[in-house]
Amino acid sequence: MRSRQWSGVNASPKPGALGGGRNGAARTGSHGAIAWLPTLLRGRPRVRADLVHQPRSRRPQQLWLVIVDASASTRRHQALSLAKGLLAGVFDDAYRQRAWLALLTASGNDARWQHQGLRASAALQPWLDALGAGGGTPLAEAINQAAEWSAVRHKRYPAEQQRVLIVTDGRVKHVPPLAPFSGPVLLVDIERGPIRLGRAREIARQLDADYRHLDDC
Repeated sequence: MRSRQWSGVNASPKPGALGGGRNGAARTGSHGAIAWLPTLLRGRPRVRADLVHQPRSRRPQQLWLVIVDASASTRRHQALSLAKGLLAGVFDDAYRQRAWLALLTASGNDARWQHQGLRASAALQPWLDALGAGGGTPLAEAINQAAEWSAVRHKRYPAEQQRVLIVTDGRVKHVPPLAPFSGPVLLVDIERGPIRLGRAREIARQLDADYRHLDDC
């Protein structure tokens, strides 16, 4: 699978070319808050040097589009419960970076928007704590709906940097054609247990997304 670099979201801790200028960082931010998404894209951090820190610089407007599979199968082996820890870190990262957030859940019979392009805030934590799993897996509907919404928003805000995170166990009967995203995509596979279908990797391949398993995050 060809890996796509998350070139935004503070993927590089280096300062900008105009030190102290409007878009340049005055310092590297090597002691700033940890940027979890770009850190995970490097693989599981094992030493301090593996962590990517947020540079202290002004960045273009960012939109983080998060799709969470909360179907009944994610209750197995506490998959969703463990994924909440990852999501809490992502939401906190988005809040610190003053990013815009779009959040879509896939459970029951349809996909449901929780937030559509709102500022990330601490109010997300109570929602995350209350998030439960149940019903079917309308994952393809959620992905296609999110891709359509993303394309419309990109036309409205062409300078905005969009990043997509998909959290799923991939336990669907089959993987239908999926609409692509224009920006980089990271898929975190939360399927656990001794018997795994492995379809999340197939979904990532079709979307040309970076793939990580929750156990390696």
